[in-house]
Amino acid sequence: MSRTTDRLRRVRLLLAGFAVAVLLTAGCTLPTFAPRVESAGEPAAPAASPGTAPTWRACPEVADDLVGRGAPDMRYECARIAVPRNWGTGTGATAGPGTGQTFEIALLRARSTKQRDRIGSLVLNPGGPGGSGVDTAVFLSFGPAFGGLPPAVTERFDIVGFDPRGVQRSSPVECISDGDLDASFGYDPDPRSQEAFDGFAALNRKIGQGCGAKYGDQLPLYGTEQAARDMDAVRAAVGDDKLTYLGYSYGTLLGATYAQLYPQRIRALVLDGAVDPRQGLVAGSESQAKGFERAFTNFTRWCTANAGRCPIAPDARAAVTSAIEKARVSPVRGDDGREATAGWVFYAIISSLYTETGWQELARAIDRLEGGDPKDVFRLADAYAGRGSDGHYSNLFDANLAVNCADEDEKPSLTQIRELQSKWRAQYPLFGPALAVGLLACAEWPGGRDPYPTGAAAGAPPIVVVGTTGDPATPYEQTGALASMLGVGRVLTWEGEGHTAYPQTACVTDAVDAYLIDLTVPREGLRCPAR
Repeated sequence: MSRTTDRLRRVRLLLAGFAVAVLLTAGCTLPTFAPRVESAGEPAAPAASPGTAPTWRACPEVADDLVGRGAPDMRYECARIAVPRNWGTGTGATAGPGTGQTFEIALLRARSTKQRDRIGSLVLNPGGPGGSGVDTAVFLSFGPAFGGLPPAVTERFDIVGFDPRGVQRSSPVECISDGDLDASFGYDPDPRSQEAFDGFAALNRKIGQGCGAKYGDQLPLYGTEQAARDMDAVRAAVGDDKLTYLGYSYGTLLGATYAQLYPQRIRALVLDGAVDPRQGLVAGSESQAKGFERAFTNFTRWCTANAGRCPIAPDARAAVTSAIEKARVSPVRGDDGREATAGWVFYAIISSLYTETGWQELARAIDRLEGGDPKDVFRLADAYAGRGSDGHYSNLFDANLAVNCADEDEKPSLTQIRELQSKWRAQYPLFGPALAVGLLACAEWPGGRDPYPTGAAAGAPPIVVVGTTGDPATPYEQTGALASMLGVGRVLTWEGEGHTAYPQTACVTDAVDAYLIDLTVPREGLRCPAR
């Protein structure tokens, strides 16, 4: 397989894995959920945002570094804009930390040489929080053959990705060591003894203390509402009077927040893989436990029906459960000395459930692990984690914790978390305990909180909310909840598997394209078949 094809085949994992790539990393669930706060409507923002006239420069090297080449007929340009660290939301923050200081926001614009009848810019966010919009814009510029955007869109819009504040190229948060991330991923996903549970709590406490020592009272400034205000600066920077936006997973939360703050500045919003902003932290984590169990059950049924392609058939659940149990007591050691502990096996499973195409890879990885070869387990888990072959991580997880914990005001006690671990183990045996102990991260996180608003987008045009019935990470039930909260949401359903839907099938693609290009809203109740 060529380098280009190998990189581009991970587009769906980028949109799924990066969109929810930190589901449990460092003990953090994703997405996290903030308490309910009423929407304040249009903000009192500065008349002219800093950096609204960026200087664009050619940057083909970004695509070269990510993929090995640029997409055919695409030009890449990059720019940076400055935004206030603290936009000041009328909650006392105007005189708070970061006042008068700025963050840099990195932008990439992919423009087709075949562009005609240009409508404007399509701004992207892949989710996370912590996923890079710059990277996503490059990947999606490669077109349908690699899971990217269709020519109908790329020939009418500039494709604009931005790294949100704290992410990769945009004043990145960096406070978690590679060693601590290895420890988090490798840790038992269901630490049953009190000693093991306490050890995981201590690891999360260590991570939180390190980030608190480095960033102090700046930590709340990485929250979603501040990032949504940055997004309006991005809109102004690309010269659009109104925003056209495509957000995946956590990107739906970012888009929904924007819609509440700036309803009159929206042209079209597509929110794919919906987060229900009104769910609390515990309820949201349980929802994900249920979603992943459902997706795993769908995988096991596929195995039974496709035994020739599934080497762990006929009982895939037993094979996977056995692999985790064996890894707890006798992990297989790879050629480089690294051990495939229960945590690494668990993340290989998580990674594979984001796309239906990952199911066969999971079956093969578990089968080969049983035979003493952990390479495929590590390959799957590392792709999900963003762990390089040199053992170095990006700042995806640093940013994820900073954003999630700034957003979240709910703080369950260790006793409550321990009780949920036991309760959810009975209800959702494979994923429930891990989602419960994942609550430790924000419980141990320092600093203040800055919850985002949850209310109607009064005055906004129709917003398309896309849901996938087999979505493990943002379960389908959240689709209608987000559309209802916004008040102007129109649900588009894909009866498929995996996390996020656009542009995977003709039915979904045609509906979304018509909305983005012509502002034709999908008909009420439209459901697209899996195939």
